[in-house]
Amino acid sequence: MFRPFASYLALSVGLVAAVPLSAQTVPEGRQHGDHSDGDDIVITAIIGHSQQDILSGTSVLTSTELAREVRPTIGETLSRQAGVSATSFGPNASRPVLRGFQGERIRVLADGIGSFDVSNTSVDHAVVINPLTADRIEVLRGPASLLFGSSAIGGVVNVIDSRIPRSVPDEGLHVDGTATYGSAANERSAGARLDAALSDKFVVHFDGTYSKTGDLHVGGYLLSPALRAQAEASPDADIQELADLKGTLPNSGSRMWEVAGGAALVTGNGNLGFSVSRMGNLYGVPVRFSLDPAVEAEQVRIDMHQTRVDMRAEINPSSGFLEAIRFRGGYADYKHQEIDDTGAVATTFLHDGWEGRMELVQRDHGGWKGAIGSQFVLRKLNIIGDEKFLPKSTASQFGLFTVQSLDLGHLRAEAGGRIERTHATAAEDATLGNPNYDRNFTAVSGSLGAAYEVASGWRLGLNASYTQRAPSAEELFSNGPHAGTQAFEVGNPDFQKEVSKGLEMTLRGKGSGFNLSASVYHSWFNNFIYEQPDGSIEDGLPVFNILQDKARYYGAEIEGSVTLAQMGDFALNFDAVGDFTHATILRAGGNQAAPRIPALRLLGGLEAKSEKLDIRAETEWVDGQNRVAPFETTTKGYTMVNTSVALRPWGRDRDVSLMVSANNIFDVNARRHASFLKDYAPLAGRDVRVSLRFGF
Repeated sequence: MFRPFASYLALSVGLVAAVPLSAQTVPEGRQHGDHSDGDDIVITAIIGHSQQDILSGTSVLTSTELAREVRPTIGETLSRQAGVSATSFGPNASRPVLRGFQGERIRVLADGIGSFDVSNTSVDHAVVINPLTADRIEVLRGPASLLFGSSAIGGVVNVIDSRIPRSVPDEGLHVDGTATYGSAANERSAGARLDAALSDKFVVHFDGTYSKTGDLHVGGYLLSPALRAQAEASPDADIQELADLKGTLPNSGSRMWEVAGGAALVTGNGNLGFSVSRMGNLYGVPVRFSLDPAVEAEQVRIDMHQTRVDMRAEINPSSGFLEAIRFRGGYADYKHQEIDDTGAVATTFLHDGWEGRMELVQRDHGGWKGAIGSQFVLRKLNIIGDEKFLPKSTASQFGLFTVQSLDLGHLRAEAGGRIERTHATAAEDATLGNPNYDRNFTAVSGSLGAAYEVASGWRLGLNASYTQRAPSAEELFSNGPHAGTQAFEVGNPDFQKEVSKGLEMTLRGKGSGFNLSASVYHSWFNNFIYEQPDGSIEDGLPVFNILQDKARYYGAEIEGSVTLAQMGDFALNFDAVGDFTHATILRAGGNQAAPRIPALRLLGGLEAKSEKLDIRAETEWVDGQNRVAPFETTTKGYTMVNTSVALRPWGRDRDVSLMVSANNIFDVNARRHASFLKDYAPLAGRDVRVSLRFGF
């Protein structure tokens, strides 16, 4: 399996190396950490569209907003963006949920390629991407994400950092540092990074991060009202005591560290670089208390380590058909051990991952731009231990893709396509009772859309997509107990490709002192893959079957901001976000709600901004979710109030800021419906955070 990747890597690097790097300096005005010509340009779109022109929902976090929102997990960092929720499996393992999709339908990327972890196999597994090192985070929802694989049907989250430098610091040596304290989990984190120019074209990078938390403070009782009522009604005194647990979420502390180094040759016509990183993360999985006296709840800790190597090369020819030739590749060796409350290792996950991307970006010719590319992904997963739920498996994907756009001024049209070959195998395993499995899939996907400028600064867009997705190894071959999720998971090796057809309409407008972005979408699925309990018990755990049926998803999201007044040095701004998803499984025996779909959410904020000081207050209202899947419980709504103050003593041109924020001020007991653990682990209670950032 390594040979196809090695051949792909050699071919890609050879193509890049065939175009010489011109020994020129970095263009003037390109400062340390720059990744685009402006915050409005979305790098993940490959051909560099502005947010105004992208034909699907998009969010970008940079600068002060990223500093205010950043949390130890990528899911919680993004949870207040339009169309985004989080799996919230405790404070240490939280993946983004985009438009109700999670797991296999969301790709979380580090600078354009995968995270090389096992977070897609289970919600208790943390994503091995550190938000604390991010310069910028981009979220693409809808068809635009298909350029990163059919498994990105729900969307893409791209965390962009500077580990492989893109520019040479003007000052020769640039240092950034950050330190944060959060009261809810006694969180203490610190990080620093250094970029040093060894010449006018060669730069090296080093960074390190350390974070430690205690058990999380929550607002109120641990168990949901329905489970508290069951506990109180139990004849067993120990079970009755569970109803009184409140205030602190047991077994939710963590300790994480990461170090990385990189180097790059940066010229006026391109760059070539690499980085190496090592991360360790020891964290607790919150206890899923059992109301059955015969079943003892487990306190599992996960001890995770990953070593990762990344490479990037880019050429920007001065003339010709191509504007840029890009290669991005990476490899990671991942291991985590699930440790029970006696200190014994119950289960070990071993994962090797490779990924490479090649992109040929076309130069603008009379408004016509585009890109063609290829992508290779290889995953090897081996689970060892008593709670093995998946045989030793290998999955490889090779894809070819293109996106082409035509800008005629008032009208911009775009078309994209992808063909992908997937090969998934599972070794014979007597413990799980499965033979050798070998499945092959060819998936074809495409999209076609256009946006028209209906008035100055306003664009109305419509996009249609057709997508095929091959089932993952976990969906095909799972057949065993999983302690982290407290479920006996059963896949189906005979699954067919998942097929969807979608429509999305967008409206975007901006002008003096305002901007608005809105999307409505509707998707129809055949062979939709989902997980659902059947009410039976095996090995003391509820059985969750992975099934295929027809499904329908639709929803809407809107976000915008407006400047209400200018008061001296301060601009008074109001911003708001709203999103809603409705999802139905169309079963032969009757329609039912899809599991774990986020409820209607509205968030509004009032902010006074100046050169040196920002003051913000916001309210987030989340409706209750009463439309639930079989064996799923309802979730009460909640309202949270947050405030923050950001101080920049020397203004925005200096990299020094102090931020103080108070989140969930009224200590509300809140639960996200998208979480597997919502009935046992509420969200963080009142959390006062202090963050210092500096650079010189």
